[in-house]
Amino acid sequence: MLACGAALVLATVCATISRWYLLVRALDLKFRVADAFRLGFLGFLLNFVGVGSVGGDLFKAFFIAREQPGRRAEAVATVAMDRVVGLFALLLVTSTAILVTGVADADWKVRAICEFTLVVTAVAIAFVVLMLVPRFRRGRMVHAITRIPKIGPTLERLIAAVGVYREKRLVLASTVGMSVFVHVSLPVAIYLAAIAIFDQPPTMAEHLILVPLAMCAGALPLTPAGLGTFELAVSELYKLLPVQPNDDGIIVALVYRLMTVLVAVVGAVYYWSSRREVSEILEEAEREQEEQ
Repeated sequence: MLACGAALVLATVCATISRWYLLVRALDLKFRVADAFRLGFLGFLLNFVGVGSVGGDLFKAFFIAREQPGRRAEAVATVAMDRVVGLFALLLVTSTAILVTGVADADWKVRAICEFTLVVTAVAIAFVVLMLVPRFRRGRMVHAITRIPKIGPTLERLIAAVGVYREKRLVLASTVGMSVFVHVSLPVAIYLAAIAIFDQPPTMAEHLILVPLAMCAGALPLTPAGLGTFELAVSELYKLLPVQPNDDGIIVALVYRLMTVLVAVVGAVYYWSSRREVSEILEEAEREQEEQ
């Protein structure tokens, strides 16, 4: 069970890298599959290491922009869009699981979390639909949103990223489908780990709810790769479900974390094979961050 779970985690990482490759090629940028996997696994490794202020996404954005001197904005947009597509699919998977499994009826705390998730998903769907309308992206509302202190510039980049792919709807559909595979496979991997460890773990349906919610918590930029925040979220969500004893969730989360660390070893191999180039790019990215 643990071996199957680890294989699923590796498959999800490969799927996310392939998703990014499709987004890059959709803009006719010169980019090979080998480049995507090299940068993808390096980025996955750097999410754990957290060197300075340079995480995995920032490293990929800086590297690909460096390789595309005439189209730096489009190159960076691919990384932003990759993150947007992944988060959107995460919300879709979670909301679908809520509506299909009926887990939301189990406890008032779980119900509150599920209702909040459904609201956020509805807002996300509305946002994506509106961003696909050319006139809306040039309207007063978008202009006002992008002027919000602190988060305005980030929202502006996200809106621009969606606009770049407005005419690439087949690519968007394909990448969303790949993301759905990722966010369904990860709960299955963690469920397999729970089966291997406990006699009576939460059900597969319950994992389809709690794992995506914990992933959202782990996606917050508080610690490298969500270390600690993801584990805490799984532990607390396990306590809301009818599982005994109540602290079992942390064990399952740590086993899953070990699986991701094993996958990150692939990134370590890439790093040692080109550590001089990677070090130079990290130093340049850190200097640019300090100047900003």
